[in-house]
Amino acid sequence: MVNAMPTFLNLPQRTAKPRRRGITHVLDKGLPVAEIAPLLRVCGAYVDVWKLGWGTAYLDPGLAEKLRVLDGHGVLACAGGTLLEVAWQQGAVEPYLQWAAEVGFPCVEVSCGVAPMSADDKRALIEAAADRFIVLAEIGAKDPTAEVSPAVWAADAAADLAAGATWVVTEGRESGTVGLFDPTGEVRSDVVDAVVESVGIGTTVFEAPRKEQQAWLIRRFGPDVNLANVAPSDALGLEALRLGLRADTFDATPGRVHVR
Repeated sequence: MVNAMPTFLNLPQRTAKPRRRGITHVLDKGLPVAEIAPLLRVCGAYVDVWKLGWGTAYLDPGLAEKLRVLDGHGVLACAGGTLLEVAWQQGAVEPYLQWAAEVGFPCVEVSCGVAPMSADDKRALIEAAADRFIVLAEIGAKDPTAEVSPAVWAADAAADLAAGATWVVTEGRESGTVGLFDPTGEVRSDVVDAVVESVGIGTTVFEAPRKEQQAWLIRRFGPDVNLANVAPSDALGLEALRLGLRADTFDATPGRVHVR
C-alpha cells in the first residue's frame, strides 16, 4: 500500500499527471527492469518521460517488460535520438518507426547530434515520426567545441515545433557541460532566454543532469519547469527540489516552505 503525501505543509502547486508542463524526464543508461519496478513504486508519480538512452533500446532483452512496467506507472517511454540517427544514416527510418510502434514506444526523440543530416532532413524525420508518436526534438550540438548561438537555438526550436514536435529538448548531455551549459556546468542564460522567448516555457525541456542546474532553472521558472536527463535515482530528490524541500530552493520566509 502506498501512503498518500501528507498535507500539513504549504507547498507550491504542481500540475498533475498526465501533464505537458512540469515534466521530469529521466535518462536510462541501461537499467534492468528488476531495478526499475521498485524504483517506480517510490517515484513513479513524479516521472513523466523515461528515455532509453542512445541505442540501448535496440539491445535490451527486457525491453517489452520494461515498457509494460513504465506504462503501468503512467510513464511515457521514449527511444533515444541516436538510434533514429543511425537508422537514418542506414536508410532504415521506416523500419525503425514500425519497430518502435510495434514494441510500444509512445515517444521517440529526433536529434541531429551524430549523423550528418541537414535541418531539412531533421524536420522531415519529425514530420514522419509525429504521425505515430509524441516527438521530442533535440536542439543544439553534442560537440563541446561547437558554437552556441542563442538565435540559432531559438530558430531551431520554433522550426522543430512547427514540424510537429510536442517538446523541444535543449542539449546538455548527461555530463551537463555541453550546449546549454559551459564546460564548468554553468547555465548559458542567454540561450535559455532566447529559446523560451521563441517557443515558450511549456514546450521547452531543459536537459539538466546536475542538482545545481536543476535548482537554477526551478528558481528561474518555478516548480513546473520541464527538466530532462535526470538520473532515475534522483527523481524523488528532484521533486523535493521543485517543492522547496531542499536547501537549494528553500524559502526562509516564516510560515512558508516553497520555491523562491
